[in-house]
Amino acid sequence: MKALLALEDGRTFTCKSFTGPGETWGEVVFNTSMTGYQEVLTDPSYKGQIVTMTYPLIGNYGINQEDIESGQIQVSGFIIKEYQDNPSNFRSTSTLAQYLKDQDIMGIEGLDTRALTRHIRNAGAMKGIISSIDLDPESLVKRVKDVPDITGRDLVKDVTTAVPYYWDQGPVLFPRGSVLDKSIWKHRGEKHSIAAFDFGIKYNILRCLEAENFEIAVVPASTSPDIIKQMEPDGIFLSNGPGDPEPVTYAIETIQQLIGYRPMFGICLGQQILGLALGGKTFKLKFGHRGANQPVKNLATGKIEITSQNHGFSVDKKSLDMDNIDITHINLNDNTLEGLKHKKHPLFSVQYHPEASPGPHDSRYLFNDFKKMITA
Repeated sequence: MKALLALEDGRTFTCKSFTGPGETWGEVVFNTSMTGYQEVLTDPSYKGQIVTMTYPLIGNYGINQEDIESGQIQVSGFIIKEYQDNPSNFRSTSTLAQYLKDQDIMGIEGLDTRALTRHIRNAGAMKGIISSIDLDPESLVKRVKDVPDITGRDLVKDVTTAVPYYWDQGPVLFPRGSVLDKSIWKHRGEKHSIAAFDFGIKYNILRCLEAENFEIAVVPASTSPDIIKQMEPDGIFLSNGPGDPEPVTYAIETIQQLIGYRPMFGICLGQQILGLALGGKTFKLKFGHRGANQPVKNLATGKIEITSQNHGFSVDKKSLDMDNIDITHINLNDNTLEGLKHKKHPLFSVQYHPEASPGPHDSRYLFNDFKKMITA
């Protein structure tokens, strides 16, 4: 089925839909991972975005239920060079096309994804519309101007959990009417407890925390500091999430009040929110970091870690109070901030994804570092 992709700067790409008729809009970005398209599709950090995969053949291993990163597909649309409709994998239970169709997500193929990626690299990530209904380039380019910008929007409220839950090899809802206080841990054994703020949390982050023998309660992004203190967790985790951190003022204010209360670990948007809570500033990257091959230098060890990343904003390291904060990691592609820790309080964060889903496992040690901080 014929389709058209129109970008806000007037560039258009003819293509075809492999998921049937439809129309969608969002910020057009690219991901350089060679595998892991299912993890990409279900990562809440992609809320509001149309994702282009730079690897040309997508769909060859189908879809399974083990590799999802949230309860649903999160991307607004999916762009690939060539769709593979005959998956070959012993875990596959569905084709990619059917998976997208079942959740009304539009997928397109047959366009030059190399040209699209180069264009975004040169001009920056930008708004776009995909349509199989309106195939008039002039009309579609005009309409894309009305697409909301991702900057200044609170997308966390669209992906955070509505109710708190335990993570016990999967999400387990609290008993109806339960109160979030210290009593919730009483029947959970002698493990150290974690209150995990859900700004768009990935399941594999929770699996990694569970592998460190933590008991985990996932709480909504709007949970107040008073409730967290009533829970009396041993540690606080700040999750990844989508979009611009600055509009998420309720979370920033909460974290400001919790700094120093318990050991704290943040990933991705969690680092950005923590950076703002510490008095820093954030800015939008030209085309973001998205893929499983980003080189990051650990300044403490001098080692280079190949990391999985997905973010369009970053903490401005020049805005941080260096009397109280140490920079721990930097990105070797553009020298942006990839990690920080506080000199006085037990807290640290990284901008990349140590849970590696998809991606390399070079940075899994950070979850154990969090455990050591709590048990010290």
